[in-house]
Amino acid sequence: MTPLRPEPLLVLLIVTFAGTAAAASSSGATGTVPFYPSAEAAAAAHCDGTLYPDLCLSTLADIPDLHKKPLPDVICAAVNRTEDVVTATASNCSSYLRDRTLTARDRLAISDCMELFSTTMDELQATTADLESPAASNGSVSPGARRATMDHVMTVLSAAITNQYTCLDGFAYQNGGRVRRYIEPTLHHVSRMVSNSLAMAKKLPGAGPGAPTPSPLTAQAETVRRQPFMGYGQMVKGFPRWVRPGDRRLLQAPAVSITADAVVAKDGSGNYTTVSAAVAAAPANSAKRYVIYIKAGAYMENVEVGKKHKNLMFIGDGMGKTVIKASRNVVDGSTTFRSATVAVVGNNFLGRDLTIENSAGPSKHQAVALRVGADLSAFYRCSFVGYQDTLYVHSLRQFFRDCDVYGTIDFIFGNAAVVLQGCNLYARKPLPNQSNIFTAQGREDPNQNTGISIQKCKVAAASDLVGAESTTKTYLGRPWKQYSRTVFMQSELDSLIDPAGWLEWNGNFALDTLYYGEYMNMGPGAGTSGRVKWKGYHVITSAAEASAFTVGSFIDGDVWLAGTSIPFATGL
Repeated sequence: MTPLRPEPLLVLLIVTFAGTAAAASSSGATGTVPFYPSAEAAAAAHCDGTLYPDLCLSTLADIPDLHKKPLPDVICAAVNRTEDVVTATASNCSSYLRDRTLTARDRLAISDCMELFSTTMDELQATTADLESPAASNGSVSPGARRATMDHVMTVLSAAITNQYTCLDGFAYQNGGRVRRYIEPTLHHVSRMVSNSLAMAKKLPGAGPGAPTPSPLTAQAETVRRQPFMGYGQMVKGFPRWVRPGDRRLLQAPAVSITADAVVAKDGSGNYTTVSAAVAAAPANSAKRYVIYIKAGAYMENVEVGKKHKNLMFIGDGMGKTVIKASRNVVDGSTTFRSATVAVVGNNFLGRDLTIENSAGPSKHQAVALRVGADLSAFYRCSFVGYQDTLYVHSLRQFFRDCDVYGTIDFIFGNAAVVLQGCNLYARKPLPNQSNIFTAQGREDPNQNTGISIQKCKVAAASDLVGAESTTKTYLGRPWKQYSRTVFMQSELDSLIDPAGWLEWNGNFALDTLYYGEYMNMGPGAGTSGRVKWKGYHVITSAAEASAFTVGSFIDGDVWLAGTSIPFATGL
């Protein structure tokens, strides 16, 4: 949808006053309020650069003394108004459940929306908490603390936008439009309000791309440098820094040397015989790591790690030895969101040495093995097995190291800021007349700090496709949403990759607004001479441009992976 354009008077106000606001913002003193002669002038300056300026102006119109408030306070006020709309939308959506004519599929999709509304409220409240903290309002706070806070603001606001579209996606089935047409306008309204807050937040000190690179950049490289996966961070000893030192040791130490808080065993030799029972018994909102050791065996169940289960960790006995397996799928009545064999929402989740599989098969279409909407989550030496939509990297910051992913159509998809490093990505044999697509990235808004970065991975055919590659077209990705963003870097691309490399989603949709890049890949499928000629496709030749998509720049990994014991490389 084309953003509404401001009236001439608004343009004049923006030209007159936006420079003052920008100068104040760049000064680093976030608590300083630039001079605005009126509330109207302040609103014009704040709304400059938003995608929906008319909505932005109306949102800010009744904020008392707007021209006297610092920008963090203005954004908090806008977010508070968004919370009111989300509350009303959730109440309205839940009322549909009283309709006895609803199908089971309708009810499941509404249930997904209710969970996503709740998550959105958490993320909006986290935004205001961040913006009210000293790191956002005190000019004396260290640049590192300010950047970490703003990284979190950008991340949770990006996720809040994603949630609205995930809710709508749940009704993308035959007859699903019955409920969708009633709730869609309000959901778009919520996503646009969040989008405006995100655009305003990008003006705050610490929310930009960081220090300038030492060498001159082309215009395209500069654009990408200002659109990294902001908040991912640098790498330390093979993992993003956000993986804490103690967690790093847990991820790399031999399983026998780790003292687990709970043991799951099929034969009854542990505390629990199912993974779900162990998760249910785990402490809520734990401040320290809680380790669940899952002994070798096949656990036929669906597992949900809810938002109250923070700092949880699964340790198995190895890929193919510890297996969590189920078969929910959209053909049999599930939504894509709810089909996951394992769904993780609790932040700071870690997983290692296990397999998660959705065994529904290719004829059942969307059938997720793992869905992750947990911030600062990391997986090490795990395998994810399915066909269509195997790995749903839904939202927030994620890291996968030395993992195997098997699938057919769009089998790594979602709208997280996610880096897959040192992984093996295997295309399986799909149904007749189907193509394989490795990725389908879901970025809806150009200000979201999201995308899929695939670095130093192997991209090849699974054993069931070997020998049949010539009869199945296979592509690196296609644009699921308007601003889809995916990069393959320093990876080995086997001969199964079609010379065009990338596939359209629907005609010319998103071909100018997506960002697809390839940098220093190798192998028989890595040649770029026959690649698509889309405006949004780039053969990256600049290390500065490529480095924006590394763990250090993209997912703030230097901050959170450092404590997990998962190895990672911070840059190229």
